[in-house]
Amino acid sequence: MTIAPLRLRLDGTALADNWRTLDRLSGAAACGAAVKADGYGLGAAAVAARLARAGCRDFFVATWAEAEALAPLGCTVSVLHGVRAEDMAVAPGIARPVLSTPAQIARWREAGRGPCDVMVDTGMNRLGVSVQAVGEGLLDGLQVETLMSHLACADEETAMNARQRDAFAGLARKTGARRMSLANSAGIALGADYAFDLTRPGLALYGGRQRAGHDAIRQVVIPEAQVLQRRTVPAGQTVGYNATWTAPADSEVAILNIGYADGYFRGFSDHGAARAGDVRLPVIGRVSMDLLAVLVDAAPDVAEGDWLALDYDLPAAAVASGMSQYELITSLGTRFDRVWSG
Repeated sequence: MTIAPLRLRLDGTALADNWRTLDRLSGAAACGAAVKADGYGLGAAAVAARLARAGCRDFFVATWAEAEALAPLGCTVSVLHGVRAEDMAVAPGIARPVLSTPAQIARWREAGRGPCDVMVDTGMNRLGVSVQAVGEGLLDGLQVETLMSHLACADEETAMNARQRDAFAGLARKTGARRMSLANSAGIALGADYAFDLTRPGLALYGGRQRAGHDAIRQVVIPEAQVLQRRTVPAGQTVGYNATWTAPADSEVAILNIGYADGYFRGFSDHGAARAGDVRLPVIGRVSMDLLAVLVDAAPDVAEGDWLALDYDLPAAAVASGMSQYELITSLGTRFDRVWSG
């Protein structure tokens, strides 16, 4: 078995504790989990198994291929992108579709396929049928398990959040749906009025923090990369593409086996950092496709073959790189070994 020169240290205990925190913040509502995009890049099957052991019972993916990957776990799965004609052959028994267009609703109804979920657009203008169409009977004859909508600006202080909540609340008892679901990770922190019957956190499960209510959320993933070479860069010489960093004095530099092809983006150039224990090692020069340079003057014992951790607390890493927390976690590439503890 080949051992990769870069790995993700994944804290299963932190993941489960994050879900428990969000479950507690959800009050009387059940707390589900978005595990789309392969569990936000961490591995959907491994994530879902740990969350199921913690007590999660509702999982959300984007596509039917993602639902098939979770089938061996026996989880209750909803497919957020609905059901195309091409999906009808695999849809029964694997998961429920989240129907979001009149055509999808007609397709599901005519096929007599049983329970489904439905997405209503309350102002995001992305996926979903209109509130008006629902009020006019679009869902008549459907066995709707969960009626849901999605907040556009839950991570901001804006009147749009209340408008969406109120529009969604106006559909209560008008569709026969067993449950209603609106809040994502940030929406959970907006308060009890947004929880309804089921919440659907994603980013916060994996260590993302968007609002004050997320203070207890813990970091789940730490990228680590091996040192390929340690070298002395003489004063006045430069490091990396376009010579953006110049050594102010003779400097000790380590070259790591990680780059933007692995999701460690160019935005970290001269802004990111690695760690040798508690010692911060700043990223210097441009991040390359496969390589990264860090200054190791403060770590005299770091040598070829050693492993260094990258600073990857999601809110701080987002500020350092200019990327969103979502982009940072879902872009972690396939070249990492994923090593779980807990």
